[in-house]
Amino acid sequence: MADKRTYPKKHSAFKTTRLRRRSGHLNRPSYTEMPSKSQPISGEPCPPRVLLIPSAGMGHLVPFVRLAAALSARRIDVSLLTAHPTISEAESRLISSLPPSLVVDFPLAPLDPSLFPPSSDPFLLRMEALRHSAHLLPPIISASAPVSSLIVDISIASNFLPVAAAVNIPCFVLFTSSAAMLALCSVFPSYSLSSGDIDIAGVIKIPSFTFPQPLHDPNHFFKTQFVENGKALTLASGILVNTFSALEPKVLAALNSGEVLPGLPPVIPVGPLPPARKQPSCPSPAMRWLNEQPERSVIYVSFGSRTAMSKEQIRELGAGLEMSGYRFFWVIKSKMVDREEKGEIEELVGEGYVKRVEGRGVVVMDWVEQEVVLAHRAVIGFLSHCGWNSMMEASAAGVRVLAWPRGGDQRVNAAVVTASGLGIWPEEWVWEGEEGVVVAEEIAKKMTELMVDNGVAERVANLAKEAAAAVAEGGSLGNGLALFRR
Repeated sequence: MADKRTYPKKHSAFKTTRLRRRSGHLNRPSYTEMPSKSQPISGEPCPPRVLLIPSAGMGHLVPFVRLAAALSARRIDVSLLTAHPTISEAESRLISSLPPSLVVDFPLAPLDPSLFPPSSDPFLLRMEALRHSAHLLPPIISASAPVSSLIVDISIASNFLPVAAAVNIPCFVLFTSSAAMLALCSVFPSYSLSSGDIDIAGVIKIPSFTFPQPLHDPNHFFKTQFVENGKALTLASGILVNTFSALEPKVLAALNSGEVLPGLPPVIPVGPLPPARKQPSCPSPAMRWLNEQPERSVIYVSFGSRTAMSKEQIRELGAGLEMSGYRFFWVIKSKMVDREEKGEIEELVGEGYVKRVEGRGVVVMDWVEQEVVLAHRAVIGFLSHCGWNSMMEASAAGVRVLAWPRGGDQRVNAAVVTASGLGIWPEEWVWEGEEGVVVAEEIAKKMTELMVDNGVAERVANLAKEAAAAVAEGGSLGNGLALFRR
């Protein structure tokens, strides 16, 4: 049924000059892996030009940068609209590594902070500021070379899709989480919290305890954003999802058959979006340690750029890693906002810990190029919060996952991990806002369970092959992005 669906025709934008580019960045490091913009041969039409509009946070920015690279590699001209200053240093570093010609400034309309609780997540506030600045997009487009289409982040889609329609430019949504989460986003606007679990087309059941926590609060502005974005999906020309068919086959089929939501535009799997870098930009002591480890012997432990743990839980985790007997590469985070960590590692893990695990484990608080770590020959497992970028990197690298979701969409993603065979998920483990601590013995036990499960190893290897086929010539990534060519 999905094969009968057609993509909407593309429209030309306005006759314009050039986009206003960022200035003052001539000495920034170049992002050498990003293909340069294609130059048309004299007499040939200009290549299609796509304007990408990401949201806030590394979980949203990273897939947009990877998508930009994938489009550019296919001779499609791209620009990335970004607001400054960024919320986090990690975002700033990533943007600064891009070619200056790629990045376009997006001035934000003022947002009255008094309208939101003082403790509001700064990333959600930035998303709200972006949403309220959608009306500023047409002047930016009209000052540019013709734009063939827009790709906008799901978290700001409800405000940008009508603006794109008003200027007659096709607008696609990049959904930065799993297809399962897209299914939840699609049906949630008509859902009542009193209804309990959601059973979608008999294909996927999403228990209410896996919903992002703010969705249980009728007054939380994330819930408002989520509902409005879900309602707006039918306005999109298509929905790009950073996933691949072998990982979520039934959900993707249900989304494209109309079983999830009638009138939903084509859902196009474009994952796993390939990382831009295969080698570290500057090998750190931790990476040099990893280079010395035996093949497939190390468990990588990281909970993403925005997930923090209490000191008590950090120490139980450390004890569990030590107790397990496995080699490990552990990235510690103790703060919610993904800025640089300050302080000493032993203040968190306990005095003498680093010395005790020396040689068998390494503990860092620095920013890590995770895609490089997961693709390393020495890494076999991943203790993860199940951020979706992380799951895509793990599947591409053939690394098995011990899922420990901490918040947001991560329990929905963890269910995908178990259903696909990518790893295991102890559902009873607590996440943010829940009482309790997962003790060291339980952590060590589940790590062993993951490592000795030959069935998981076989399924993960098969998924890695399918992921490679998806991004290879003739795979779903290239087929999906072909619709952006004129």
